Amino acid sequence: MEQLKEKIRREGIVLSEKVLKVDAFLNHQIDPALMQQIGEEFARRFRDDGITKIVTIEASGIAPAVMAGLELGVPVIFARKHQSLTLTDHLLTASVYSFTKQVESTIAVSTHHLSPNDRVLIIDDFLANGKAAKGLIAIIQQAGASIAGLGIVIEKSFQVGRQELEAQGYRVESLARVKSLEGGTVQFVD
Repeated sequence: MEQLKEKIRREGIVLSEKVLKVDAFLNHQIDPALMQQIGEEFARRFRDDGITKIVTIEASGIAPAVMAGLELGVPVIFARKHQSLTLTDHLLTASVYSFTKQVESTIAVSTHHLSPNDRVLIIDDFLANGKAAKGLIAIIQQAGASIAGLGIVIEKSFQVGRQELEAQGYRVESLARVKSLEGGTVQFVD
């Protein structure tokens, strides 16, 4: 997706050889027009897969997931990272480690929102080591739902996430695949 790559080139900030900051348009401030294009692209790639729900993790996956849900006409569920007074019973949970935040979180989704009849598309902002994706997969499996695939906005292809997910048989569709962040420059696969 060339518009996304161009936005990363212009506004992304390489903080290290493993960290790309995109808070100007994706995970702090959101570019709605770009999110709409991202939603349209995910919908185009997964339109014929019988998706009934989209699942993401709060907070950065919500914007692209909502736009894809709008395009596909399906509900969007986000796994909560923080305890809530209203989300206490009948939970599907998994533990997820965030490299960027250096913290382990328990993510949760209510059993009321996922069922064995659901065909789920996972959407997230980044794929690096695959920890968030594996946590979401665990929750979806607990519900007995099937997984159509994973839609990733930005993939760090130099890390193991994609390889591990594909080795487990999952379809991974990434809109921008970063080959390297060496020398403070974003280099893309393709």
